[in-house]
Amino acid sequence: MMDLGTGLKRIFLAGVGAIATTAEKSKELVDELVQKGELTVEQGKVLNEELKQNITEKVSKTAEIIQPHESASKIADRMEQMTPEELELLKAKLAEIEAAGTDNETENADE
Repeated sequence: MMDLGTGLKRIFLAGVGAIATTAEKSKELVDELVQKGELTVEQGKVLNEELKQNITEKVSKTAEIIQPHESASKIADRMEQMTPEELELLKAKLAEIEAAGTDNETENADE
């Protein structure tokens, strides 16, 4: 039979080995969790930047559309800077609006 001292020594060494193994596995697990957390934070930062950019673009587009009524001089200045193609498109749009206005007036007169 083993003597009591050898048995206690083996039990003590097994406990130390178990603690060391647990510490190593714990460190690996913690490192893995930290790595996953860092990836999540990086993805969050990228997503946040994309959202900020999208919001900025939409706000600026909306601000362009919802401008207060421009004065006639500002509109004239803009028209002077337009290319011939842009002026033709503007003329076509104005004709379309006038035609729609005439149709509405005719409908209202009939009522």
